[in-house]
Amino acid sequence: MNNLNNALNNILPANTRYLVGYANLQGLLSDKYRGFDYAIVLGRKLDDTIIDAIIDGPTLDYYNHYNEVNIELSQIAHRLSEYIQQQGNKSWTIEPTIRDENIDKIFIKTLRLDFSHKMAATRAGLGWIGKTALFISAEYGPRVRLATVLTDYPLPVCTQQIDKSQCGTCDLCVRHCPAKAANGMLWNINVDRNDFFDPFACRKKARELSLNNFNKESSICGKCIAVCPIDKKRKPVKC
Repeated sequence: MNNLNNALNNILPANTRYLVGYANLQGLLSDKYRGFDYAIVLGRKLDDTIIDAIIDGPTLDYYNHYNEVNIELSQIAHRLSEYIQQQGNKSWTIEPTIRDENIDKIFIKTLRLDFSHKMAATRAGLGWIGKTALFISAEYGPRVRLATVLTDYPLPVCTQQIDKSQCGTCDLCVRHCPAKAANGMLWNINVDRNDFFDPFACRKKARELSLNNFNKESSICGKCIAVCPIDKKRKPVKC
């Protein structure tokens, strides 16, 4: 394990804030991922200045930053995956987002992928799901992007998995959502996303706003990220 930690220290960029968590996902994944029971979840902190500038929906700076962070996360996840394979174990990199050219008919109908970074992150004890279906990290709030490396290596996983929301009565994201996509219900592991959040309304409005704001049709908004009061000042969950 020390070797893996050393590899991570060498792979993660200097002067950049990252979250790292380990999860046991046995029994939680589809047969596609059979044998990959453990996950290394990587979370990259977004730039506060860019997020704070989101007032009337997505900005071009946010769009560019979002894509740059996704590229960085993908590169780091692949490097980590390659390291694990070099040590004689299996690994599978799950990149932070799906590219438009890879969107299939099933995703368009459901807006669901066959793997959830958010689920893995809650199993790693890094945070919970907010009222607008954002992943809320205990340390950085929703200002984080995620990638995951699956492996067969038995990691020292988190024993304090997060099974329910810690948002309480706060409803800033619900009230400020341009799409009115959330009903305010609190998440827990037995609540389906569609019970408290309408991803289709969110996607439609985000694409409208991005087209109006910077002439690109993109499924990102960022308004709920910007208004969430949970940030780096919050004491992180310890595993």
